[in-house]
Amino acid sequence: MADMAENQRRIMVAVDEGEESMYALSWCLKNLCFQNSKDTLILLYVKPPRAVYSAFDGTGYMFSSEITATMERYSQQVADCVIEKAKKLCDNLENVETRVENGDPRDVICQMVQKLGADVLVMGSHGYGLIKRAFLGSVSNHCAQNVKCPVLIVKKPKSTGGDI
Repeated sequence: MADMAENQRRIMVAVDEGEESMYALSWCLKNLCFQNSKDTLILLYVKPPRAVYSAFDGTGYMFSSEITATMERYSQQVADCVIEKAKKLCDNLENVETRVENGDPRDVICQMVQKLGADVLVMGSHGYGLIKRAFLGSVSNHCAQNVKCPVLIVKKPKSTGGDI
């Protein structure tokens, strides 16, 4: 056990506004990260690409720079809020890093795993059905296929509503 310090892991958790990612983070804290370990937990939030806020609205009118600045501020507030909520869950860990990046979450998460040298990637599963997943694409599936480290996809249990 003397070489435990050399076995420091870099555990990346992708977080977003959904309760699935916060559940995945909670699961990770209970089952993967331990209070006195030398592990580093990396919380990653990816802001959607600005293309979502195109300079033109649906009618072809151009948004003013004031409106796009307001949307950018809102996007940053959402990111700050998600990271803050995630950090509160991790208050008993020493080594917590946070990153907020911009772009398509599928690509950015894969790039950050590589760039930051993550040993494992933890993600929540939104549990989209087949049709929705076909249109939206599964971020967790894309990452599982494209990163070089193990990927742990945590599914939030469906509430049973009292059924046994």
